Amino acid sequence: MTQIKKVVLAYSGGLDTSAIIPWLKEQYDCEVVAFVADVGQGAEELIGVEDKAKQSGASACYVVDLKEAFVADYVNPILQTGALYEGTYLLGTAMARPIIAKAQVELALEIGADAVSHGCTGKGNDQVRFESTYAALAPQLSVIAPWREWTMQSRTDLLNYLASKNIPCSASAEKIYSRDANAWHISHEGGELEDPWCEPTEQVWTWSKSPELAPDKAQYVSLGYQAGVLTSVDGQQLSPYDALNQLNEIAAEHGVGRIDIVENRLVGMKSRGCYETPGGTVINAGLRGLETMVLDKASFKLREQLGLEFSHVLYDGRWFTPVAKALLAASQSLAEPLTGEVVVKLYKGQATVTQRQSVNSLYSEAFSTFEEDEVYNQKHAEGFIRLFSLSSRIAATAKE
Repeated sequence: MTQIKKVVLAYSGGLDTSAIIPWLKEQYDCEVVAFVADVGQGAEELIGVEDKAKQSGASACYVVDLKEAFVADYVNPILQTGALYEGTYLLGTAMARPIIAKAQVELALEIGADAVSHGCTGKGNDQVRFESTYAALAPQLSVIAPWREWTMQSRTDLLNYLASKNIPCSASAEKIYSRDANAWHISHEGGELEDPWCEPTEQVWTWSKSPELAPDKAQYVSLGYQAGVLTSVDGQQLSPYDALNQLNEIAAEHGVGRIDIVENRLVGMKSRGCYETPGGTVINAGLRGLETMVLDKASFKLREQLGLEFSHVLYDGRWFTPVAKALLAASQSLAEPLTGEVVVKLYKGQATVTQRQSVNSLYSEAFSTFEEDEVYNQKHAEGFIRLFSLSSRIAATAKE
């Protein structure tokens, strides 16, 4: 076995990674450096995280601010693809993993570490996402995945292990839900959600208001886009991160962005999860509404195909691959004319586009009107239909 001297651990401050630090030191007799990515999961999750890491045995803890880069360099390009995993999921967890793993690798190389580690289980998608990034960016680094190595199986096991090391931990043996949060979304798994026949209780949801309790009066928000990127909310120019934050607050109040799905994990099993993506749901609705004004039929079809393919590329952890680069480039090209304004109506959990306009709009009332017009000769349609259906006519004649 290669001698491990220094490991950079993707650290959250939770029970799992708190136990991983002393375990790594014990098993590998190495220095452990904690790495914390701030991707907008909330200040409360970062309070005291450096002290927690050091109390667990880390020699140092680096908290890296990735919030603006996460939204500008990952969320926005992904939105341009129109990616929805299995038609519903806005890919909040999968979006954040590439930038987190990339920053972890960069820190490891900067401080001369020879290994990286994560707290992902052997059942999930995240182990693939992290390790695929490691492989693409720094294959020389060793990878340590404790959940695939140690004998501990439960939260009680982890708590007992920390107690045996005299390491303080505020976690309890009862943890109803497993959650992952960032600026784009928050996911919920476990508890009653493991039974797909059980409707989620309100204690599952932590961000958005129940649609039943949302305001009885609709709210309209105006979104301004430049080349497929949100640049303003209600006329106010904002950074990508600030725009998302503002819409998160507004949309959550109206119960927008909740989904409850059973999805196919990359490792082969199905899992049930509930996701809250309030601001993201509004931004996505607005961009899709703008597309309907600007993209021609063939371009729109291609964008749909790109979105479907990219949803699987991203979900499966293939961000740093040639195919991802090509799909992102094609989507960015299609998004170039997507400049305009869209109004979205928020009401009782729904985000509905009600108005849209663009300097690049292909919509022409003169052509589409049901009233009298002077630009379209309806007689021309006969020849078009005859040619369009010519192959069918030939096939029918051949049968006769």
